[in-house]
Amino acid sequence: MNGNRKNVTRLRQIIDQDRATALKARESWHMFTIMAEFIESTERLSTIRPAVTIFGSARTKTDDPYYAQCVDLSRRLSDAGFAVISGGGPGIMEAANKGAYEGASPSVGLNIELPHEQRSNPWQNISLSFRHFFARKVAFVKYADAYVVFPGGFGTMDEVSEVLTLMQTGKSRRIPVILVGTSFWSGLLEWIKVQMAGNGMIAPEDLNLVQLIDEPANIVDAIFAFYEARDIEPSEDERQRMLYL
Repeated sequence: MNGNRKNVTRLRQIIDQDRATALKARESWHMFTIMAEFIESTERLSTIRPAVTIFGSARTKTDDPYYAQCVDLSRRLSDAGFAVISGGGPGIMEAANKGAYEGASPSVGLNIELPHEQRSNPWQNISLSFRHFFARKVAFVKYADAYVVFPGGFGTMDEVSEVLTLMQTGKSRRIPVILVGTSFWSGLLEWIKVQMAGNGMIAPEDLNLVQLIDEPANIVDAIFAFYEARDIEPSEDERQRMLYL
């Protein structure tokens, strides 16, 4: 093993001082911007509980049935006392914020700076802007008491995969994950059952991490049913785990 050592230059070993200083300054400033996003989200979101995070496509049109369904659900959640957190952009994100904005509880948008597609929607009581996807995803997870996932693309798949992985590995607490759209999700769920569970890539009980529900009223009922036997507030142990997402 010792014969395979490779000499990798550390930043402090760079001989060109101007280059080393420029690199250090750039990386230091980058770390400060990351810290600022975590600090701002903590300051603005720590007291909004209970809350539901809603994921879904930015490309869903306003005349799409899923858009209307999401507005209805978000309004129900808001009137039931849940703040609603979305990505702050168009499509399903806009529908989520619109329904919550019209309801009794806060509408929260976690916006991301992108070269295309993302624009802030106007239905936000609390609006945060992120440059870093990972800081934004921590905020989605850390302040949610349930996740509702409408049909979407790569971003939606990334988000739902992340929350399932965090729960599966015990890095975050177990909370409801509800998929909306039987016709959209059924094929994927069957593939997960046959290929992932069938080949031992996940445990059979991991399939119970998600529910497939279409009706907004039934989604609200499912979230309340989940918390009938447990406190919606995270335990101290769960709070500690969430510090290390």
